[in-house]
Amino acid sequence: MGTDETQAAGKPGAKRQFRIWRGDESGGDLQDYLVEVNEGEVVLDVIHRLQTTDAPDLACRWNCKAGKCGSCSMEINGKPKLGCMTRMSTFAEDETITVTPLRTFPIIRDLVTDVSFNYEKGRETPAFAPPPGVAPGDYRMRQVDVERSQEFRKCIECFLCQTVCHVIRDHEENMPAFSGPRYFIRAAELDMHPLDARTDRKEYAQAEQGLGYCNITKCCTEVCPEHIKITDNGIIPMKERVVDRRYDPLVWLGSKIFRRGQVPQTSVTSEHSPGAVRASAADAAGAAGVHSHAGGSHDPRAEEQAQAGVNWHREVPKPTAPAVDASGKLPLTELTFDRAAAPSPFGDDVTFPLPPEHLNFAHPEQDKH
Repeated sequence: MGTDETQAAGKPGAKRQFRIWRGDESGGDLQDYLVEVNEGEVVLDVIHRLQTTDAPDLACRWNCKAGKCGSCSMEINGKPKLGCMTRMSTFAEDETITVTPLRTFPIIRDLVTDVSFNYEKGRETPAFAPPPGVAPGDYRMRQVDVERSQEFRKCIECFLCQTVCHVIRDHEENMPAFSGPRYFIRAAELDMHPLDARTDRKEYAQAEQGLGYCNITKCCTEVCPEHIKITDNGIIPMKERVVDRRYDPLVWLGSKIFRRGQVPQTSVTSEHSPGAVRASAADAAGAAGVHSHAGGSHDPRAEEQAQAGVNWHREVPKPTAPAVDASGKLPLTELTFDRAAAPSPFGDDVTFPLPPEHLNFAHPEQDKH
């Protein structure tokens, strides 16, 4: 590296070895360059100097050169980084610096990649839903709620977390069903927003964004230039909320008793998801003119029997509402009591599991029959 005296005199700095990928979507290779490097410079400075000397046709995307636009994302010595935030002083003087484009996304030319995948996923993510009856400008939030989601608003959309995520980096076939870390923290931010009117953020993250694909290796957090704790503060809490909603025994039991919290919901799933249920069971049955009590048979006679409390010519006891206390909550004794809170609508002479066609509810696959 040059001394302060040589820099002040305008003399060139030391020569450093760079290896940069050159090519386009049809192919390419790494090419070696010997480039002048001055004190205090970053990798993007060196690339700009290279464009003015040996490689004027070198393609590189950049904008602010201040670590706030996310444009100059590239892989430096194999690790996704921002070219404008990677100082040359962090490398050994005899080290060869290898610069390549983001590996996860299609090559356009040289260091420029097609990151439109991320914008497509951004358009698919439901936007903030204003609370009904509150006009813009009248929103009020406590400061603690502002601070809770402020961390996720720091994202500059450099997509380093997206390109380093091995779910799509090593398995391109997962891209249609996986939104990636950047949009997981977007879902987490909106889920904790006190003014967001949507209540299905967790279900959407699980059913549509592919939250279950993430196995929390924390590589996205490691490369984030804004030091957002993507995994610890965003992805893991979202996973915990999904587990609480779907798999917690008490929550599951409560949803069965009160008939609430059933997932997937109509507003969550969509037609482009391979395994999605396109509408709730009751809506699907209602559209066909058959109430959900008739199950998947679509038989008007079965509907009449179900409404009359008769299930396939067999008398069944009427279900009763669960015992609740003055606050409307189920007492703990109801969960620990040695007998059911209400008689079974199937009768005591029925063994389980029942075949789907005998169940007195709308089966998720009823439209296939």
